[in-house]
Amino acid sequence: MFKSIRWKLSILYFVLVFIAMAIVGIFITDRLEDYNLDIVRQNLVSISNNTIRSIIPDSSLPDAKDSIQDSIDMITLPIGYSISIVDSLDYSIIASSNDSFTGKNSLDVLDRKVIMSSLTQKSYELDIVDPSPGSSMVKIMAFSFINDANGGGYIIYSSASLEGVYASLNTVTDVFLTATLIALFVSLLVGFLISGSITTPINELNAKASLIAKGDFSQRVTNHSNDEIGMLGNTFNYLTKRLDNTLVEISSEKSKLDAIINNMADGLMALDEHGFIVLYNKALLKLLKARDIDIYGSSVHDMSLQTGVGISFSAIKKCIFDDNSNQLIINAGDEKILRVSPAYYSDDAKKQTGFILVFQDITDAQRLENMRKDFVANVSHELKTPITTIKSYAETLSSGIVTEPETVSEFLMVIENEADRMTSIVRDLLQLSHFDFKKAQWNFEHNSINDIIRECIEHLKIYYIEKNQTVNFTTTNNPNILVDKAKIKQVILNILSNAIKYTPEFGNVDISVDTVDNFVDIYIRDDGLGIPEEDLEQIFERFYRVDKGRSRQQGGTGLGLSIARDIVIAHGGKLKASSEINKGSIFKISLPVDKSVANPNKDGLNV
Repeated sequence: MFKSIRWKLSILYFVLVFIAMAIVGIFITDRLEDYNLDIVRQNLVSISNNTIRSIIPDSSLPDAKDSIQDSIDMITLPIGYSISIVDSLDYSIIASSNDSFTGKNSLDVLDRKVIMSSLTQKSYELDIVDPSPGSSMVKIMAFSFINDANGGGYIIYSSASLEGVYASLNTVTDVFLTATLIALFVSLLVGFLISGSITTPINELNAKASLIAKGDFSQRVTNHSNDEIGMLGNTFNYLTKRLDNTLVEISSEKSKLDAIINNMADGLMALDEHGFIVLYNKALLKLLKARDIDIYGSSVHDMSLQTGVGISFSAIKKCIFDDNSNQLIINAGDEKILRVSPAYYSDDAKKQTGFILVFQDITDAQRLENMRKDFVANVSHELKTPITTIKSYAETLSSGIVTEPETVSEFLMVIENEADRMTSIVRDLLQLSHFDFKKAQWNFEHNSINDIIRECIEHLKIYYIEKNQTVNFTTTNNPNILVDKAKIKQVILNILSNAIKYTPEFGNVDISVDTVDNFVDIYIRDDGLGIPEEDLEQIFERFYRVDKGRSRQQGGTGLGLSIARDIVIAHGGKLKASSEINKGSIFKISLPVDKSVANPNKDGLNV
């Protein structure tokens, strides 16, 4: 109830009247109090300086105290007033309107502070609470004078009760509070009635606006005045008419836009500024193989999880605002590659309000492009060195400059080695191509993994003996697993030959076999140069070399580990590597076990 404008205006009137009455009341009571206290003060000054002083003789005060007392008794004082005459030499009370004070020491029965202060300041005034039970405030004034007869002096100590003053003030305050309550009630009533003339048209506008919000644009308000409320009503009617016409135009444009979007060959998606999907077409559903429930109203993140499309809202914004390409290449499952062209749209105030994404299927084009780039970049790079070497040596031989048989033989040997290297690169490329296009031939048979490892060690014996190295092979069992023997042998030979190549003379290479969780784990450890941590994730990429110069010198093509990984994955296994610089590397080959033919037989070999 109190949240309505009507009550707020009424309370505003109430508060304003209350503040005004409070200010006036405080001012009047304060001024009235000052006025009454000033009258009491003037009375005390008049009685002390005129009436009392005139009855004090110039003779010795103690000698004239009886006559002074008689004179004071004859004076009629206002109710609540009291007069005492104090000898300033011994502070004794010479005479007093209060008979109980006469003859006593003033410092005992009167206010000591007032007595002592009047001697130094000639006059002194103080308002205190009367210590008598049930008493109220008392105003005290003291005046000190010098007696010319004997050089002494006296003090006229006068006091007046302020009970009457504050009683009258309380009466005035009660009257004013009563008047304030009446005024507040009237102001609340008047404010409620006046605010009704403002809130009634506003409530009507609100009701009409609610109907318009529900789609009834025929609503109009009736104006009852020509003031600001009436102008608001006219503006509301004009706005309703314009809104009705605008919605008709928007509906027509929307129909055209829907027809265009739904007949596009490319997928289209619109996002709001927070990354939630607000629009999409049928081509997008077909492209992503998605359903309406997977996309409608969801965020880009949720849509990506539902459809398997690798795209994020942050990547879209980065592509628009940070990158220069303005395109994203993403995978959409089933080896489908999509090109996403994002852009943002804004309102009339140039404020960004959302994003538009166009999806195009470039799977075939991307595959061809990647193949072309990889082949041109990698093959040309790898073949450049041997071709250059062969060409330079062949030109030297053909020029006839070299005639010594030994030199000619050396040149021919170099040409032959480089030709063999080119042949190795081409052979590896063909094998990777077969893996890529699922054309590789496999011959799976049950084989003893220990026998395969021993054959590999024997095959490379000449190389590690030449470097005075030791190859150690240990195993806890002798499992028979279903593998393509030639290809697994190729994997082990590749990793083992790398270990021998990059292990210094008199080094050690350790091979061990263990069975864990239905997998045969083959570990090949060396104490060679090691692989930098930043290169570990990339050593299985095609043509990647940690030390390109050294690899080429030792005959590497950069394809061996990539081929090895593809072979292991085709067997349902994993190939991992770990390494420390100058401490060596560990390669782990994990292959699934065929338990039905496993032979848990301890076997060990040191070579």
